[in-house]
Parts: sequence; structure tokens; C-alpha cells
Amino acid sequence: MNQGPLWLRLLQGRRHPSFVIGGAIAFLVLLGAGLALVWTPYPIDGIDAMVRFEGPSLAHPLGTDHFGRDTLSLILGGARTSVAVGLVAVGLGLGLGLPLGLAAALDRGGAIDGAVARTADLIFAFPAVLSAVLITAVYGPGAVNVIVAVGIFNIAIFARVARGAAIGVAAQPFVTAAIAMGRRRSAVALVHVLPNIAGVLIVQATIQFAVAILAEAGLSYLGLGVQPPQPSWGKMLADSQTFMFAHPLQAVFPGLAIMAAVLGLNLLGDGLRDTLDPRLKPMRVG
Repeated sequence: MNQGPLWLRLLQGRRHPSFVIGGAIAFLVLLGAGLALVWTPYPIDGIDAMVRFEGPSLAHPLGTDHFGRDTLSLILGGARTSVAVGLVAVGLGLGLGLPLGLAAALDRGGAIDGAVARTADLIFAFPAVLSAVLITAVYGPGAVNVIVAVGIFNIAIFARVARGAAIGVAAQPFVTAAIAMGRRRSAVALVHVLPNIAGVLIVQATIQFAVAILAEAGLSYLGLGVQPPQPSWGKMLADSQTFMFAHPLQAVFPGLAIMAAVLGLNLLGDGLRDTLDPRLKPMRVG
């Protein structure tokens, strides 16, 4: 039986409030990141000591920081950084973890399955933040090292999720019949297995996107992530802690940005799960 096109099932998510609200918040974050690629109200690294610690005004809607930089411009720039780190880290994890998970599922109990499982266990022994600390200790802080650390952790996540979801599909009669007919395992994985686990992968991708944003903000807060003059929400929080009581708005706006991005992605993931949960849908046979 056919579930129908994936895009059509995604459209059905508009019936779920969490999908709509989360999607709207996530869209605003992406819109802000895209806008920052071409325009910000002021140069992100523009310093004006004459307007330090200004409150919200028509000239500076979110005020200015201790260097006189426009807070709205920094927030938009931080969105660009967070989205870039999230997209690359999730793309790396999905691009490498998915093939490994599919190969392990179709070789259940075999050498490939064992190697993937043991490698994933090894990676899970070093969480993304700890891996980033180790990498930056050797190669120095920077956005690339954050992406590498989070991306490696995501490889293990997506490999395990893909394997678990694919094992259930691989046990279905239509997959067994395709293999018995002599079809290559790669073709079986792409044609019969992947369409039936796409929903699970999409949901997991939204979750890992939120995790990547949190990891980037946390590492930048510790001084191990994005380095000046590149903006980061975590770095903004770190800079604001010295002036927390005298000028609390410096911490409020980047904190709200992180909260909104993570909340939106988690709500979107919940809505997608309700829409695409394979346990609630019949299998697609090809």
C-alpha cells in the first residue's frame, strides 16, 4: 500500500498546532539567517563608543552592547552562524550516517552491522561537547571544529536511528521478495527501505538541528566555538555576564533567540512525528 508522496504527508502537518507554531518559529530563524547574509541594520562589527549601552529605540530596536554595536544586527548575525553550523553538522551526520545505518540493517548480524554498532558505541562514549573540547585543545577554537565535533556525533546518531527504523522495514515481505529476486542491496535500500524511514529521519534531523544550535552556543559561551568578529548568540551571552545587573537586556535578547530557535525546532519535530510516525501509517511497497 502507498502512503502517498512525502510532501503531501508533510502538508497534513498543518492540522497539528505544534507543527504550525514550531514551523513558524523555525521559519523566522531561517529568515533572519538568510537576511543576515545580505543585510543587517548596521555592520555587525561596527563599533560606536558614543552609543554604548543604549536601550531599545527607533535607531536601535534592541539597543546596543558594551562596544556600541547594534544588538539586532548581532542577533541576525548570530542566527546566520547558528543555522550554518546546524545545517552543515546535520548534513554531515545524515550524509554519512544514513548509508551506514541502511547497510547495517540489511546486513543484520553480519560484519557490517557489527562494525557500525561498535563504532557508534565508541562515538557515544565521547559526547559532542567533550569531543569539541578535545578538538579545540589540539587545533584551536573555531566554527569548523564545532561543526566537525557535532557532525561526527550526528553520524552515530543517524546511523543508529536509520538502522533501527530500517530493520523493521527490511523484515517486511516485499523487501524479502526483492532480495530473493536478486536485486542489489543498494537498490533495495533506496527503493523499498528509504521511503519508509524518511519520516523518522526528518524528525531526527530537526532534533539534531536544535542540539547543534545549543552546542554551538554553549561552546561559543566557553570561548571554544565561533571567534570574534563572527557573531554568535553564545558569545553575546558570555560578553553580557559582566554587565548582567547594570544592563540585563544584553543577556535577554540572545537568550531569547536561543530559546526560540530550540523551542521552535522541537515543536516542529513533535508535529512532524505526529504526522509522519511510521507506526501510524501503512508501509509503502515501492
